[in-house]
This record gives sequence, C-alpha cells and structure tokens, in this order.
Amino acid sequence: MKNNYILLFCILLSPILAIAQQFTVKGKVTDSDGQPIPFVSVFIKGTTKGVSANVDGAYSINVERGVVTLSYTVVGFKTATQTIDVFDNVTVDKTLQTEHYTLNSVTISAGGEDPAYKIVRNAIKNRKAYLEEIFAYNSDVYIKGMQKLVGAPKKFFGRDIQKTLNLDTNRNGILYLSESQSKFSFMKPDRIKEEMISSKISGRNNAFSFNKASDMRINFYENLLLANTGLSSRSFVSPIADNAMFYYRYKLLGKSEENGVTVNKIEVIPKRKNDPVFRGVIYIADNTWRLMGTDVILTKDAGVNLIDTLNIAQHFIKIDKYYMPGNLKFQFNGDVFGFKFEGYFISFYSNYNINPKFEKGYFTPEILKITKAVNKKDSTYWANNRPIPLTNEERRDYIKKDSIALRMQSKPYLDSLEKVNNNFTFGKILITGYAYNDRYNKRSISFDPMLRSVFYNTVEGFAVKYGVSYRKRYEDNRYVTVRPEVRYGFKNETFTANLNTYYYYDAVKRAGVGVNFGSEIADLNNYGTMNLLSNTINTLLFERNFPKFYKRDFISINTQRELATGLQASLSLDYTKNHALTNTTLYKFRDYDDRAFTSNNPLNPTDDSPFFQTYKSTSVTASLNYTIGQKYITRPDAKIYTESKYPRLSLRYKKGINGLLGGETDYDLVTFEAIQERIGLGLFGYTSFVVGAGKFLNNHKLFYPEFKHFRGNNAMFFPPNLRKFRFLDFYQYSTNEHYFEAHLEHNFSGFILNKVPLLRKLKLEEVVGINYLTQPQKKNYTEYYFGIQRLVFGISYGFAFDNGKQVNHGFRFAYNL
Repeated sequence: MKNNYILLFCILLSPILAIAQQFTVKGKVTDSDGQPIPFVSVFIKGTTKGVSANVDGAYSINVERGVVTLSYTVVGFKTATQTIDVFDNVTVDKTLQTEHYTLNSVTISAGGEDPAYKIVRNAIKNRKAYLEEIFAYNSDVYIKGMQKLVGAPKKFFGRDIQKTLNLDTNRNGILYLSESQSKFSFMKPDRIKEEMISSKISGRNNAFSFNKASDMRINFYENLLLANTGLSSRSFVSPIADNAMFYYRYKLLGKSEENGVTVNKIEVIPKRKNDPVFRGVIYIADNTWRLMGTDVILTKDAGVNLIDTLNIAQHFIKIDKYYMPGNLKFQFNGDVFGFKFEGYFISFYSNYNINPKFEKGYFTPEILKITKAVNKKDSTYWANNRPIPLTNEERRDYIKKDSIALRMQSKPYLDSLEKVNNNFTFGKILITGYAYNDRYNKRSISFDPMLRSVFYNTVEGFAVKYGVSYRKRYEDNRYVTVRPEVRYGFKNETFTANLNTYYYYDAVKRAGVGVNFGSEIADLNNYGTMNLLSNTINTLLFERNFPKFYKRDFISINTQRELATGLQASLSLDYTKNHALTNTTLYKFRDYDDRAFTSNNPLNPTDDSPFFQTYKSTSVTASLNYTIGQKYITRPDAKIYTESKYPRLSLRYKKGINGLLGGETDYDLVTFEAIQERIGLGLFGYTSFVVGAGKFLNNHKLFYPEFKHFRGNNAMFFPPNLRKFRFLDFYQYSTNEHYFEAHLEHNFSGFILNKVPLLRKLKLEEVVGINYLTQPQKKNYTEYYFGIQRLVFGISYGFAFDNGKQVNHGFRFAYNL
C-alpha cells in the first residue's frame, strides 16, 4: 500500500517536473556572409529574460520545456525571431540580415539642409521628457570586463615583460578577465543600490570583482556625459544635447522599418576636430523621436586620456511602452610606452521591473554590497547563469590561470618568484631603494634609497637620514607597519632616532592605533616648508636657507575610527621636549654678493641666539571629519568610500595641558575647515576650494612650535597644494590668536587653449586661483595667479597684495613628483 502511494505521488509530480525542467538553446549568430555578429541580444519574446552573444557571436540561453520564441536584435541588423519546440538541449544558429537604410523617400535639395537636422531638433525637444520618464526601476545586471596586451617591449626597466606578465612568446595575453552579476535598483534623482550576487576573476579565486553597475550607466539624454570618470578633465557633449547644434554636423544615412517603427540612421560629425564630442552613428525613431541605439566613438582629438579610442555601443529593448538599455559596451584600445592594449567592458540587463515598490529606507548610503559568498560560485553555476558565453581565448585564460592559482599561492612557487624579485643590486639601494618581499607570509621590508638620504642645511651641515619600513598584512585587510629612522648631522654632531608604529585593525570601521616615540629634527612650521633635496639645492647653489629647524624628543599615541558613515574621529596624546637649534655652518658652493644666509630664528633673520628656551609640552588633540552625502561600498574586507559631490568638514580641538607630565604649555585651539575638490563644471573644467578658520580660546602660555602655521612658500619651485600660498613667508605670519583663510582654484581643462591650433596637441590646462588670509598681523592678504599645467608640472604668474597694496609678484613653477 505504501508503494502505491509513492507511485501515485510520482505520477502526479511528473508533469510538474516536466514543466519546470530547463534546457539549453545555444548557437551562433552570423550575417549573410557567415561572419559572426558580436553582442546580439537574444530574448525570450514577450519577456525581459535574455542573454547576449559574445564577441564571436556565440550565445546560450536556458529555457523551459515547450514551444518558445527567441528574438534576436542588434543595431544595424533586422530583428529576427525563431520559434523552437524545446524538449532537449538544442543548437540553433541564426543568420541576421543587414538592415538597409535607404533614402528612397527622402528628398534633399541642392544646397538645402540635411533632413537629419530636423530629426535631431525633434529629439532635442523631447530629450528632457525621455530623461525624466522613468522614475524608478530594478534589473539584473551582468558585467564582463577584459583587458589584454596585443604588443609589448621585451623589457621594461630591466624586467622581462613576457615572464613578469605571464604572456605568450609574442608578448600577447589577457591581463584582466572578470565577471559579475548584480541586482541593481535606481530611483530619481540619483539613488542607487546594488547587491552583487556573484563574482569571478581569472586566476584570483578569492578576490572580489570591482565591476560596478553604476559605473556602466550612460544616458545620452543628458546634456553632458562621462563627467568625473578620469577619462578627461571635461565632460563630453551628447549628440542630442540642448546645445548640440553648436558642436555637431548631422547626416541622414537612411531610414528603415523595424517592428512598425521607422528608424533613422544619422551620422554625427564634430564641427571642430578637437571639441569634446562623439563621432559615429545614432538611431532615432520617427514621430516619437526616441533614441533607439548608439554606436559612437571618442578619440584623442576629443581629449580622452591614456587611451586612443573608446567605442560606446548601446542597444535598447522595449519594456511596456518604454525603451531601456539592453546591453552597453565600452570597447577601447591604446598604446602607452610601447604597451599596446585593448579590451572591453560590457553590461547586459534583464528582468526589468519599471514599477518597483521600494520600502521606506531601502536606499541608504551603501551603494554596493558584496558578501563573502559572492566569489564562492563554482564553474557549474557560471556555466548555467552566464548570459554572455566565454570566447575560446577567455575560456583558455580561466583554465590556465585557475589551474595555477593554488600553486601560485604555495610557498615553493612564491619563494622562487621572490628569489628573482628580491635580487639585491647596488643600483636599487642607491637610487630607487631596495624592497624584500615575502608574499607567502604577507610581509615586506623596504630600505630607503641612499642618494635621497644625504642632504645639507645650515643647522646640521651635511647630514644623513635613513629609514627602513616593515609591513605585515593579515586577513580582512588588517596590517601592521613599523618604521625605525635615524638622522645624523656631521656639523652639529647631533644624532636622533625614532620609531613609528601603526596597527590598522578594522578595515570596515577604518580603525587603527599608532604609537610613535624617539627624537627628530623637525621643521618649525609643522606643515613643512620644502623637502630636504630642494633645500639642499637652494642652500648650496643659491645661498637660500629657507627652512628653520628644532629638535624634539617625543612620544605620541593616536587612534582613529569611523563613528558613522562619513564621520571619522581621531584622538591623540602627545608629549614633547623641544630644543631650539642654531646655524653651525655657512658653507655654500657659490657666494652671492647680494645674498646672505639667515639665522635659524624665523622672526629675526640676524639673531643667531636660540629662538626659545628648552621646554616640555603635553597636549591632547581631538578631531572630527565629516563628508556630507558620503556613499560607500561594503566588501567583506573593507568599507570603501566613494567620491562625494559635497564638501568635507573638519573640526579640530587641541589643548596644551599645563603640569601634565611636566608640560609647560597652556592653550586651547579650535579650528574648522571645509574642502571640496574637483567640482565639475562640464565643459568649463572643474573648481576646488578650501576655507578654514580658527581661534585660540586660551593662549596663556605657548611657544612658536605650537602656533597656528600656514602653508607658505618662499621658493620659485614648489610642490602644489590647494591650501598652499604662493608668496606668503613660511614663518612670519604664524599666529597665536585667530585667523581666516580661503583658497579657490579653477582648472579650465583646456577650454581656452584647446582652440589654439599650435597648442591643442600639448593638452595644456589653464588654471586661475585666489588665496586669502587675514589674522591680526596680516590683514586681508590676497594672492591672484594664473597659469598652465600638464600632468605633474605647472607654471603660473601671480600677484600678492597686503591690505590692497601689492607686495610681491612673479613666476612660480609647480612640480608633483
């Protein structure tokens, strides 16, 4: 009787199992000449479930048993369907016919306007409506990224490139291959939430992909595109932007009927070669004037950095009465120092819901969540869920790198690798520094380069400063650093040594603790004035001894931790014993008749006596840093802040405690600062600013090292810093009362010089700026400057005014090495 019940149960269950059973339909999509068509969208008709063909035209889709109709769509080809009775795995190859765009019904009079202009004007009129029509949606997003070298030099800085990058004998090969699947949600105006479901990186089984669906979003209905992506300092003008007619010429290539919709194929052509614009083809529907697809490129002429060409191809699918992105491809190539590379990132969207019901509080500052389970999916999972099949090259790369991934983590393999990389040479220790790595035990030791350790100043004479850094990494991105450092001046015969340690114990909470102690020769301006090499050159060759020094014995304990998203707190307790120093030598290579070295007293250049008496100081410093609108990415091993479009605010309190540990200072200083860098202004470049103010609530007893200092500059050559003045003395206007300072700099990113034929190829960036300071001894001090910069170098000319009276002017050269 029991067996009969089991039999009856199986009979009843069998139809259900049959219905739920899935099979695979795979094949290849080609054109009429048999050539593969890349990235064709293949959807189950009447649904938003689909896949995409890969670069070789191969596709694979899982469907349920029964009759199913597949729809094949791609820009430039006629949409085709295929009805299949599926009862087993089946191969279905499909040939698509080229979409013929004709001008048979279009009349273009001699000297008349191309019909494309009327179409584009209508698209521009409807741009904003289509930009705003979707309030919210969610979808599944699959992203695949691949970069490979297609040519490289045999050696680079003495290293064999084939062995270092694991390339073939022609120095070709895949450098990076990654896939991810995510659930992506969006709601206007700019709320996003993404949860990564799966992640895979070739050869790195325990790593998490950096693919991000929000990075793959591009909407040609927006006026300006690709802002703050690093692709260029400026944004790029959409072919249907409100002012697009100023930047583009248009040519109608033809019309075609697709599912009852007349689609216009329009070529977009830059009016001026070096404007930040696209070139290529856009597809616009008649009557509705919707974008149906894009296939455009950006080149070096448009101002892109690092790469030669970027191709952006976007295809839309119809969801109800709307059109949403079906797939989006960024394909690029370039050549940097002889390394020729190419690659792509493609995103595929499916299972759209354009009327989602998000719960209150669904959107938070967390824009992407990655859990530990994300990279645990096996090959069977990926074979069944990957919407874009791997190419043969990608499949071989996975097999090769995954097979040796475990071996590459073994001690014998890593030891053999380090045996080559850890090779000690005199050139390394002299010029670049020497590093010893032990990857198996996750530790490294770095030795400073000896040439940079030798320097000269009028306080110490010729001197050496040498340090060694040790770093040990642990799980979850925790690490420990230890750095001992020694310094000896041969003229003043003063030896100092200190030890700096830091333990970063919680990457998610951004928490760490440090202990530093010893002695050192420090700059009287706690921000520093110039590096040791620059001062050596200025002192020996130009008889300019700008920096002023003192000796400090110290112990410092500090800690920091995130209190809430965007809110970071830090606390430190410091004890110092400070000693004034004096010049011990006036040696220089060249003696200028109109110059003389100044004393080590910054306020009295002719007084060679000690600047202050030896004293002790005990202080506590607390600070809060808050970034408005901070977004972040959560990973199992870290919490990663993204760039905020709002300012970062800093509040700091420092107190000198009289009597604690023998401390002789008594003061209270409160400071506040607001800063925001690279505020995008579209085609006009970007602006950065910082404003700060502070006051000593109590200044009963403090010495010059405890004053509020500013980032001044006495030198013609200097490292740039937004907070840095260009003509203000390093030391003269430090204060123990109150102050207000402001800095504003705008970078036009080539907006002006890009229009000058002989200069545009240099890609120079124009900068203008203002620096302002007021305090009791220096009221209404203002600097104005303008100049040009490129990469790590810049030149500017500026004027300095003290309460309306010009006090300085001249050239300044910036370097950022």
